[in-house]
Amino acid sequence: MLVMRPVRLADLPNVQQLAVDSPVGVTSLPDNTDRLRERILASEASFAGEVRFHGEESYLFVLEDTDSGSLVGCSGIVASAGFSEPFYSFRNETFVHASRELSVHNKVHVLSLCHDLTGHSLLTGFYIKPELVAGRFAELNSRGRLLFIASHPDRFADVLVTEIVGYSDDANESPFWNGVGRNFFNISYPEAEELSSRKSRTFLAEVMPHYPLYVPLLSGGAQEAMASVHPRAQASFDIFMREGFESDRYIDIFDGGPTLQARTAGIRSIARSSEANVLVGNTIHSTRSFLVINGEVSDFRAVVAELDWEPGAPATLTPEIADALAVGEGASVRLVAL
Repeated sequence: MLVMRPVRLADLPNVQQLAVDSPVGVTSLPDNTDRLRERILASEASFAGEVRFHGEESYLFVLEDTDSGSLVGCSGIVASAGFSEPFYSFRNETFVHASRELSVHNKVHVLSLCHDLTGHSLLTGFYIKPELVAGRFAELNSRGRLLFIASHPDRFADVLVTEIVGYSDDANESPFWNGVGRNFFNISYPEAEELSSRKSRTFLAEVMPHYPLYVPLLSGGAQEAMASVHPRAQASFDIFMREGFESDRYIDIFDGGPTLQARTAGIRSIARSSEANVLVGNTIHSTRSFLVINGEVSDFRAVVAELDWEPGAPATLTPEIADALAVGEGASVRLVAL
């Protein structure tokens, strides 16, 4: 069975292997032992802490195959993007150039460096084994954290943001980076991402142009790559779009991938989730698949379960599912249909 749970320091070797396997651009999942250890320790402290307002907390979840003990995926949440430093993005804007005398009225697409999204909660660090990308466990790995937010809203902001890895080719060449960032840093896209994962994106962003970039002046490849999604990130992008995120306002400053945002209360998994009391039964005539969480913090668990459940009724779980969620008869769970 695959169970989503908070990361533990003992998971470090397995998490680092996930980082090695993840595509270039997932800088929140660096292939660096010290950085990953820091992130895991910060996550453990965040899950253990008493929180009444979102701040510097960060949460990292892993998807564990309980039969083998191996990890097959991970995903995270940063409670406040840019808590200790600005969170930079490129904002899509339109400038109007007009002259009444010349009868000219042109609208020009520009990119403006901004930190509009600083302070919003950030969904980050998503990765799942390729063989599971197209299935329901990718939904568990991504949407399970949305149910965690639904159960603990005080820990998070009113707006959620996520950066989707932008397009790069098989040689890890990013047309957007080559057309923009490389003019200010004479390093390759993988080198830029590796550098920012070890240190910080902010010091690179601060050397980027702070005046608007006129998109028509960029190379054709850079323009085509704007808001384009890396093939290995397409499944994650599709999940967020079904959840109601919007994709047309911001893009990543490195690879040009789309930066999505949504009002937390309006996200599908959060708005449509329900709480139910638990009954434990051996025989269940299931009718639908559900994401189910136990609603805890440090002992958080989430699974996919086949249930015969209707809103307002108790949720009957098999002993196996109840054990995986660490709940018993009479406990409360939160669930939403797949």
